[in-house]
Amino acid sequence: MLKQMEGSEAVARAVALCRPEVVCAYPITPQTHIVEGVGALVKDGTLDNCEFINVESEFAALSVAIGASAAGARSYTATASQGLLFMGEAVYNAAGLGLPIVMTIGNRAIGAPINIWNDHSDSMSMRDAGWIQLYAETNQEALDLHIQAFRLAEELSCPVMVCMDGFILTHAYERLDIPDQDEVDAFLPAFDPVQILDPDNPYSIGAMVGPDAFTEVRYLANDTQLQALRLIPEIGDVFKGVFGRDSGGLIHEYKTEGAETIVVALGSVNGTIKDVIDGMRGDGVGIGSVSICSFRPFPLDELRDALSGAKRVVVIEKSLAPGLGGVVASNVRTSLRDAGLAVYTVIAGLGGRAITMASLQEVFKAADDDRLPDIQFLDLDHAAVEHEIIRARRTRRSGPTAEHILRQKAGGAGK
Repeated sequence: MLKQMEGSEAVARAVALCRPEVVCAYPITPQTHIVEGVGALVKDGTLDNCEFINVESEFAALSVAIGASAAGARSYTATASQGLLFMGEAVYNAAGLGLPIVMTIGNRAIGAPINIWNDHSDSMSMRDAGWIQLYAETNQEALDLHIQAFRLAEELSCPVMVCMDGFILTHAYERLDIPDQDEVDAFLPAFDPVQILDPDNPYSIGAMVGPDAFTEVRYLANDTQLQALRLIPEIGDVFKGVFGRDSGGLIHEYKTEGAETIVVALGSVNGTIKDVIDGMRGDGVGIGSVSICSFRPFPLDELRDALSGAKRVVVIEKSLAPGLGGVVASNVRTSLRDAGLAVYTVIAGLGGRAITMASLQEVFKAADDDRLPDIQFLDLDHAAVEHEIIRARRTRRSGPTAEHILRQKAGGAGK
C-alpha cells in the first residue's frame, strides 16, 4: 500500500508488522517518533500481544530487551547519540550473549559540544561491539531493512542495528510502500529462539568465562559475522521475491562500469552523490559510486570486486577518528590492500552540516584530476580554525574551543 508518511512512522509500522512481543522505549532525538509510533500502535490494538515498556534510561531500555530476549520474546528498541553511549555496556552484552534484538539507530552526532543533528559518530562508536550494522539509503530501504533485520537476527541469534540518518530520513515525508501483514508473516517466521530461559531445563546465561575459553567465544562471534556475509544477500533475494523490491544486501553499485573514480559512502548522502554523478557522467566524466549497506560485517570481497576497475576511490563519510581520519576509509583500504588504488577520505556532514551537490562536484573533479589530498574536510572554515589555533597559543587559559568557534562564526572578534 502506497502512503505518504514520515520516515519514523514508516519504521514504526514496519516494526509492528514484525510482531515484536516486547518493545522498550526511552525517547531521545531524533528517534523519539519511532517509539512513540510503536507505542500508539500498541495502544490502539494494531499491534497486539506486545508489552510496551517505558523505562528510565537508555541503559534500562536495552537491559530490559536483553532480559526479554533471553526469556524468549521477540524484542525491539531504538536510540541515538548519547543514548547509544549510555547503553554501551549492554550493547556489548547483547552481542556477547547472542541475543537476536533489533535496534534502530536514528544517527546523530555525539557531544561535546552538544549537537542534535545527523552524522554517524554514534553507530561508528559501536561498530566493533558484535552487532550487525545495516545502513539505510532511503526511507523505503529503512522500512524494508527492519523487516529483514528480524529474520537475520533470529536466524543467526545475533543482534542487528538498523541505522538511518537522523532528521534527513527520520523526519522526512515521502511516498512509501507499506507491506501487508500477510506478506510480512509469510517472510518472517514466528520467533523460535536458539536459547531461552526455561525452568524445566535451567542453565546460566552470561556466566564468567576465563582465559581458557574467552578466545574461542570471541572467535565464534566473528564466525557469526562471517555467516552474515552469506545470509544478508540471501535474505535480500527472498525479500525481493516476496515484496518485489531490491532492498538490503551488502552493497549497491551505481554506474561503476567503466568508472575511473568510484565514490563510497553510507546512508542517505548516496542520493546526493548519485545526482552529482549523473551530471558529471553527462559531461563525460567516468565516475560511479558504491553504497555500503552492511558495514558490519564489512563486505571486503564484494567491495574489492566493485572497485577493481577504478583508478581511485573517494570515501565520503560522516564520522571522524581523531588522529587517524576516516573510519570507513580505513575499512575500504583493508579491502584494497593489494590493489594499489589511491583511497581519498572526505569528512563531510559532521554535526548535520549540509553536503551540497556543488561541494561534492568540486571534490569529485579534484579527484578526477588527481588533485585531492589524502584527507579533506568538506567546506571547512579554514579562517575560523586558524584564528582559534592562534588564539589558543596566545594564552594558557584559552577557554573552551566550541564557544570561541561559535563567536568567530557569528562574526565576533575574539581575543
